[in-house]
Amino acid sequence: MATNDGVRPVQRALISVSDKSGVEGFARALHEQGVELLSTGGTARLLEQAGLPVKGVSAETGFPEIMEGRVKTLHPRIHGGLLGRRGTDDEVMAEHGIGPIDLLCVNLYPFEQTVADDGCALADAIEYIDIGGPAMIRAAAKNHADVAVVTEAGVYEEVLEELQRLGGTSRALRHRLAARAFAHTARYDGAIAGYLGQHDPQGGKHSDFPETWTLQVEKAAEMRYGENPHQGAAFYRDINQGEASVATARQLQGKALSYNNVADTDAALECVKAFRTPACVIVKHANPCGVACAGTLGSAYEQAFEADPTSAFGGIIAFNDTIDADVAGAILDRQFVEVVIAPEITEAGAERFRDKQNVRVLETGRWPEQPGPEIDLKRVRGGLLVQERDTAVLAPDALQVATERQPSEAEWADLRFAWEAVRHVKSNAVVFAGGQRTLGIGAGQMSRVFSTRIACEKAADAGLSLQGSVLASDAFFPFRDGVDQAAEAGAAAIIQPGGSKRDQEVIDAANEHGLAMVFTGMRHFRH
Repeated sequence: MATNDGVRPVQRALISVSDKSGVEGFARALHEQGVELLSTGGTARLLEQAGLPVKGVSAETGFPEIMEGRVKTLHPRIHGGLLGRRGTDDEVMAEHGIGPIDLLCVNLYPFEQTVADDGCALADAIEYIDIGGPAMIRAAAKNHADVAVVTEAGVYEEVLEELQRLGGTSRALRHRLAARAFAHTARYDGAIAGYLGQHDPQGGKHSDFPETWTLQVEKAAEMRYGENPHQGAAFYRDINQGEASVATARQLQGKALSYNNVADTDAALECVKAFRTPACVIVKHANPCGVACAGTLGSAYEQAFEADPTSAFGGIIAFNDTIDADVAGAILDRQFVEVVIAPEITEAGAERFRDKQNVRVLETGRWPEQPGPEIDLKRVRGGLLVQERDTAVLAPDALQVATERQPSEAEWADLRFAWEAVRHVKSNAVVFAGGQRTLGIGAGQMSRVFSTRIACEKAADAGLSLQGSVLASDAFFPFRDGVDQAAEAGAAAIIQPGGSKRDQEVIDAANEHGLAMVFTGMRHFRH
């Protein structure tokens, strides 16, 4: 019987988990509060070995587990115990000897982990499709007015705290657990549908993109507004996210991130991840305005800032190594900044940032040198564009010198640097670089020649010379005008994909100006 505030006592609990992390302690705490324990298979054996009194499901149903465990909980005495409405179905439950189950603790066969193994056969994948588990979870979640359903070890302590404090589970907790339970089964079913939609009846993979796409994310934060104050917004985190990212970063201080902060911080972080030596990237409105590699983070920051001091004001700054007090001080002494993000921040560095409490400071942890496979999504009205993430690495033999002049050793280094930087700039993208730093960036123009002009103007505005610089273009030059302009500005070498029907015209222009030009055979459009 419920109390006035909706608290339901827990007298019987059914525990059957694939992931047994923490379950022994959870079950012991339930037992110590007088809860009768029901269980199945391996979970029952684990609890019995721990000295806990456990009633097997077969003893409860009077029917054995059959078909190698495929059928064990699909029985009216189990589902009736979960679905029975207290105060409504009591008579029929008593008539059929169905005892109420007040708490269900179930997690499912590890289907996603199983099929993640490239050697997993279709038959093995099928055996990891849980049937009884989702059925029980859905039953308990439907009847959450009376039953608490636990699908993850992370809520064990919260449930036990309520049982101790209230003598049962509250309506609010059961409602929240039910929502998470349905999300849990939805994700599970989506993973199965996705896997089967990628494979043929013999188990061969016929596509990287399943017939239906199920995406599940969890809300990380509600925001004051979106891109503009009249738009509502929230930030959702990919449940499968593992790599260090803005979504997984720990915020050390500062105001809550805004919608635009998240987008810009992601752009800055993903760019700085591309570099192995100490690097700094400053982003404004989703485009890098300064990128630099140097012997130290402090020097990298100085050079990234100098590339475009005007745009750096109020920008997002990302680093690929540990920020110390000197770097933190250099930033705060020089400019207004919205967000600083790095893999690690020393305690002295964090203390220095506390002088400006409004600065948002994020720590991501380390990331792998080569990112894993991942999918990028772009929403369009009525649909979703899905593509592989652009993480391709150029093989050294993929670079072809198309001109009479070969790049010098220093130019080769700057060409590779500029090519990494340009992939993170919105198309049409042009980057001038020299000495492992950007000197001028042109982004997001409808014409490539205008991007080149803007990059030249940016360099002039910052007081930087383009003499002897290199230029990277994210896609081919359709005409020679961009090459002419680069040469006039002082560029000595160009890196671009090639592939235009006017390539020869562009090569001829480079030869006329004495430029070295390298074709990559790969473009980096970023819309």
